[in-house]
Amino acid sequence: MKFSIGDRILTKKPHACGKNEWVIVRTGADIKLKCCNCDHTVFVSIDQLKKMIKSYYPADSSNE
Repeated sequence: MKFSIGDRILTKKPHACGKNEWVIVRTGADIKLKCCNCDHTVFVSIDQLKKMIKSYYPADSSNE
């Protein structure tokens, strides 16, 4: 699975703020995620991210 900046992810477990929706803000060896509710950011490895994902919504590429 290829991840891009702007993609939205729903995780299996919610963040401490109660929301389980994240947006990808950086890609590379690690992925930087930002919580859509409280703007908290975390770095996770690609393998960790694949285990966390419940749903994956790619960014709308028609605006490019």
